[in-house]
Amino acid sequence: MIPRELKPIADSVIESKLPNGLKVRLVPSSAVPTISYYTFFNVGSRNERPGITGISHLFEHMMFNGAKKYGPGAFDRTLESNGGSSNAYTSNDMTVYYEDFMSEALEKVIDLESDRMRSLAVTPKMLKSEREVVIEERRLRVDNEIAGMLDEELGTLVWKAHPYRWPVIGWMRDIEAITREDCLDYFRTYYAPNNATLYIAGDFDPKEAMKLIKKYYGGIKPGPKAPPEVLDAEPEQRGERRAEVQHPAQAPTLMIAWRGPAARDADTLVLDVLQYALSVGQSSRLIKSLVYEKEACVSLSVDWSWRKDPGAFVAAMELKPGADPKQAEAALYAELEAVMSSGITERELQKAKNNLAAQLLRELGTNNGRAHALGHYESLLGSWRDGLALASRYEQVTAAHVKEVATRYLKPSRRSVVTLVPTAEVEAAA
Repeated sequence: MIPRELKPIADSVIESKLPNGLKVRLVPSSAVPTISYYTFFNVGSRNERPGITGISHLFEHMMFNGAKKYGPGAFDRTLESNGGSSNAYTSNDMTVYYEDFMSEALEKVIDLESDRMRSLAVTPKMLKSEREVVIEERRLRVDNEIAGMLDEELGTLVWKAHPYRWPVIGWMRDIEAITREDCLDYFRTYYAPNNATLYIAGDFDPKEAMKLIKKYYGGIKPGPKAPPEVLDAEPEQRGERRAEVQHPAQAPTLMIAWRGPAARDADTLVLDVLQYALSVGQSSRLIKSLVYEKEACVSLSVDWSWRKDPGAFVAAMELKPGADPKQAEAALYAELEAVMSSGITERELQKAKNNLAAQLLRELGTNNGRAHALGHYESLLGSWRDGLALASRYEQVTAAHVKEVATRYLKPSRRSVVTLVPTAEVEAAA
């Protein structure tokens, strides 16, 4: 059920679909004379295959480098000259492009976005240029960054068959080997109107906006073939999995994952509550106990990100120089065992619910946040309405639910552990 305070947002959403398959969601609001414009493409690293891993992220870069009407560099120049800004991101499940601008620039932005959906220029020169940018980004964020390095190694432990196994940025050799023909085939399949949803939130006239969308997007042909379904062939995990990464570092680091459910599973919301109870805020259970009281680590985070297919509940611990990873790991498991045996307190439960509800309301309070949140909900839950009902669903979660779900997912047989061992320690041991 959508809470009363969110009814005005729900009532304002206007849904439409063009004959070419493009879904359109208009969310008008006259609060401020600005607009946020989001294009959600139903493609991410889960749609890739060995040999072209990282191609979705590569397109995130290439989409800004020219099409038939607006050539190289013209997208950002045109947008910025109209008082706007743009950005994009790629995840395992989707690729998202967005702009924020003054209301009077709406037609120009529709023209810009439809131009690159219709006729992106995938030239050898552009591919070479953006490939080099992505290669350098991978070196910076994965090869030479501890968090990226461990996350990549962890993915290969948690998933054996599913495309979540490879990193969003792709394997280096694949990035180097992607061809122009690979890009053209991928673009025609996944960056077509029948694989996209527009979310436009802000100060505009819905009828005029829809007229412009039909004018600029209506003539774009759907993809020549439907995007293939992603098969979840991941086998059951039958025991703990471990890996060690040796790298120059000041201190050890741990990254631990437990196999979790898919976004649409009811347990996902219970794990949201558990994540917030464990690690959000200085007084949360793990931060208070492991960072401040026991000093088992210098920092700790828990990430539970929704995914279309079963994801992972991940804890990361940065230790002091010279600390024993086994002791830190044991301290973490002791805290989680306490949750599985005794649950969380009513105070922890209510605090987590309050923080989740506040986060939802904060995001829905701006044009950008509203367009992003509703599009995100639709992409992962199947309907933006399900997203607006989240606050009500969180309220129904009990401490007994949290204990039950923690016991189901956080057991050792579902666990994968990666330990970063500083190379100086390795050399000393040798």
